[in-house]
Amino acid sequence: MNELVEAADEKQLNKTIAGYGRVDLLCIDELGYMELDRHGAELLFQVLTEREEKNSVAIASNESFGGWTKTFTEPRLCAAIVECLTFNGTIIETDTDSYRLASTRARSEAPAKAG
Repeated sequence: MNELVEAADEKQLNKTIAGYGRVDLLCIDELGYMELDRHGAELLFQVLTEREEKNSVAIASNESFGGWTKTFTEPRLCAAIVECLTFNGTIIETDTDSYRLASTRARSEAPAKAG
């Protein structure tokens, strides 16, 4: 998002969005972790529509679609982003705990090695 905001400020947004449109797979991790203001959400939507039906997008989120209204506070824009991502897409819900949290718990529960 920072790169998109900076590109918009420097009048390079079209070039930056086109660059995101050309990569084979765009991976967005932790979507839903931080709230995006309207401008940030609009920039993300532009990237997604640039890629629509051309290149793949993979999203990782601990938040269900219903919870995305906390990330994208404008309801119509939130609905448009969800629709853009899910149209002709594959949704994989794991309903599992965080891999990082499980890994940390396993390390903390493992017996200390004798030195």
